Amino acid sequence: MSRPSILLVDDDDILRNRLTRALTSRGFDVYSAKTKEDAITQAEEAQPERAVLDLKMPETSGIEILKELLRVSPLTQTVILTGYGSITNAVEAVRLGAINYLTKPADADEILAAFQNREAETPSVEPQNYNPQSLAEAEWEHIHRVLNDCGGNLSEAARLLDIPRRTLQRKLKKLAP
Repeated sequence: MSRPSILLVDDDDILRNRLTRALTSRGFDVYSAKTKEDAITQAEEAQPERAVLDLKMPETSGIEILKELLRVSPLTQTVILTGYGSITNAVEAVRLGAINYLTKPADADEILAAFQNREAETPSVEPQNYNPQSLAEAEWEHIHRVLNDCGGNLSEAARLLDIPRRTLQRKLKKLAP
């Protein structure tokens, strides 16, 4: 009986190695990649059942990897890992075919739960449970968590969210409950 397989793509060596060990200990054959090229090569060869992609990488994005991954391995279920400021992009990844997304830091159990929460559903271009209000609420909470972490410093929060300061100001006004 073969073990389930998972492709793990993240440029952070420490996180990638930690998750590789954790997922291996949970019974997975783990294919680990630091770059888009390595990830796609491994996906073509292994045709993994699952993949975990970092959204923000130095030379590419998880969205670009997702597009190529689904081309070479269309049955691979994908979860996107996102850090600060990437909720909108993570939602875009779900629209393109990822089955879920998680904010970093995420451990192996949270990642596996993200797959299990959506496994019964058929992946589609438009998520079946897409709810614009809940996405707006998630963005609102995320922005305020980052702003709180920065002690209310708008410039620092905008930098961490990877958006212009004025855009952050508009979002805070627009998204006010």
